[in-house]
Amino acid sequence: MGPTELARFEEIVLPHLDDAYTLARYLVRDEHDAQDVVQEAYLRALRHFGTLRGDGRAWLLAIVRNCARTWRRGRRADAAATPFDEELHSGESAGDETERRLRRGEARERLRTALERLAPEFREAIVLRELHGLSYREIAQVTGSPVGTVMSRLARGRQKLLEALGPGEREAG
Repeated sequence: MGPTELARFEEIVLPHLDDAYTLARYLVRDEHDAQDVVQEAYLRALRHFGTLRGDGRAWLLAIVRNCARTWRRGRRADAAATPFDEELHSGESAGDETERRLRRGEARERLRTALERLAPEFREAIVLRELHGLSYREIAQVTGSPVGTVMSRLARGRQKLLEALGPGEREAG
């Protein structure tokens, strides 16, 4: 890969590093393993950069998804997963102990726990749509599923999430 192609890779793919990590984090459920998955995904992206057609973000997230699936098959880490610490990754100051932040933190924890309990295909669709803001078409591209399947997974995933949260949480946030 020449310097021009490398510069193009950096311009198109590197800005999506945070999105790649967030997706990997929700799929493999461990921060260190997510870093490994993202590293592998970026290596694959670099190797196959010449095949990129269209949106670099969706292309990269599809690679991250595939790396995470390969990792899960090889490791089966779901049973021994470390819970995702939303407070640690939220960028908020740890010293600020206001009641409002405490309540918001508790609500986030309940949401995170409910999201973690979803089946991987529902969790994946919700993370891609709600956290990354991908369109249905982009999610279909990332997951290799028809748009109708994406819509169905989102609807079912949202319903399961609402059921897991209960009536009080639905109203709160």
